[in-house]
Amino acid sequence: MVASRNYADFASEATFEIKKCDLHRLEEGPGTTAVMTREEGLHYYKTMQTIRRMELKSDQLYKQKIIRGFCHLYDGQEACCVGIEAAIKPTDHVITAYRAHGFTYARGVPVREILAELTGRKGGCVKGKGGSMHMYTKNFYGGNGIVGAQVPLGAGIALACKYFGKNEICLTLYGDGAANQGQIFETYNMAALWKLPCIFICENNRYGMGTSVERAAASTDYYRRGDFIPGFRVDGMDILCVREAAKFAADYCRSGKGPIVMELQTYRYHGHSMSDPGISYRTREEIQEVRSKSDPITLLKDRMVNNNLASIEELKEIDVAVRKEIEEAAQFATTDPEPPLEELGNHIYFNEPPFEVRGPNQWIRYKSVS
Repeated sequence: MVASRNYADFASEATFEIKKCDLHRLEEGPGTTAVMTREEGLHYYKTMQTIRRMELKSDQLYKQKIIRGFCHLYDGQEACCVGIEAAIKPTDHVITAYRAHGFTYARGVPVREILAELTGRKGGCVKGKGGSMHMYTKNFYGGNGIVGAQVPLGAGIALACKYFGKNEICLTLYGDGAANQGQIFETYNMAALWKLPCIFICENNRYGMGTSVERAAASTDYYRRGDFIPGFRVDGMDILCVREAAKFAADYCRSGKGPIVMELQTYRYHGHSMSDPGISYRTREEIQEVRSKSDPITLLKDRMVNNNLASIEELKEIDVAVRKEIEEAAQFATTDPEPPLEELGNHIYFNEPPFEVRGPNQWIRYKSVS
């Protein structure tokens, strides 16, 4: 039987020491303390736990061959997307690579729509046409399948932010595997010249596909890669570190100083994609050590319980509710109908009059509606 505790039994907020960031071309960086309210803590916990359970359910559905094609899971990295979202405004813009399920949820897409998109159903967030790598919602631009290609696009979004003068910013995310690409350095240059309100965020999960960062990069200090752009390195497994760092970066960009680079040191528990078992280039012991010492959900849970922001029983109740939500979403994602063939040509353009699209041969045509 779960013992009930009155709301008044809990502290309303607590202050935590967080890891100091490594800095590049900055005299001072994010603070080393963070205040978290009870409500914030419960929200972060539920959001991260939902992403974790959603990814584990995606793994299960993939192995059952209900999800097909490319599928890159985000479990282990939850503190990155949830911490970032906690620091920015809904009107700010986010673009990321193909490991996008976590950001899609953090930006406000319901679990059932994400799982239905993964299974290619009509009720998916992009009507079953995008799949794992191509999910979108308002002010979230995917989910991009070409390695590194989202970075120039992010600078373009930041240019639009500056042009329209609404004090909005763009957060452009990429992985350590993309960090050596030429297009990223070209984008840094343009962003610095034009003082674009762009936060370049490298999610360094230590492996680009099956290659460790040490084998792939002559310098693994990704936060210094902007050279003339200031940068800093953050503990990406601590949601409070990520949140405070993202707040600092957002304030920096909004003040008109131009772009900034953020490196989040994080870790993925699954392989690169579902076709990668993830243990040919790293050991099971390494994965288990990260899980036991640095897991972002466990770290937040311990902080909340030890500082009287929540009870273990209360957090267990959240776990049960999350599991129920995921099961119901999976049921929807496996029973919802697939989109009809007639809709294949839809949504090519935004707000355009209908037109015809050629099919697999010149005699087959589809009507395209915006």
